[in-house]
This record gives sequence, structure tokens and C-alpha cells, in this order.
Amino acid sequence: MGCTEREWLSWLPRAVGEHVLTLGDGQASVAIDGGALELRWTSLPPRQIALARFPRLAVQFRFDRVADDVRQRFMRYFDLYMQRGGG
Repeated sequence: MGCTEREWLSWLPRAVGEHVLTLGDGQASVAIDGGALELRWTSLPPRQIALARFPRLAVQFRFDRVADDVRQRFMRYFDLYMQRGGG
């Protein structure tokens, strides 16, 4: 993800929509239709291109007991919410 941990944490509650979010240190759990999404993240060194520096966050997603169609619908919303900028 191209963001800081602080930005990630400010966006995450809305990115999961109506699902229940439980936050921990460097991790979160999202209850989805009787299953769960487990998230873990760590900050990475910023990417530097010439004089520009871009924050980076490594995020792991692990779905457990979430049907494929439900997972796809969730991720479509999540991805659209997390998009910033554009062109």
C-alpha cells in the first residue's frame, strides 16, 4: 500500500463498510458473513524516485470461511475505497 500506517488506520474503518473491525497492534480482524478477514501490516522504507519519497506499507490479507462471491464483493469495495489520487 502506498500510505503510512497512520493513513491506513484512518481509512480502514470506512474501507470495511458495515463489517465489524477489531484493531490490534499491526493487525486487524474483520467479521464477514460468519467468516473473517485477518489483516497484518508492517511499515517499509519509503520508495524514492529522484527527490520524491513515497510511503509504503506491506499488508497481508487472509480470508477464512468467506465465500468467493462475498470475498470478491468485499474486495471490490475495499479497493475502490483505498484508491487515492489517480490519473
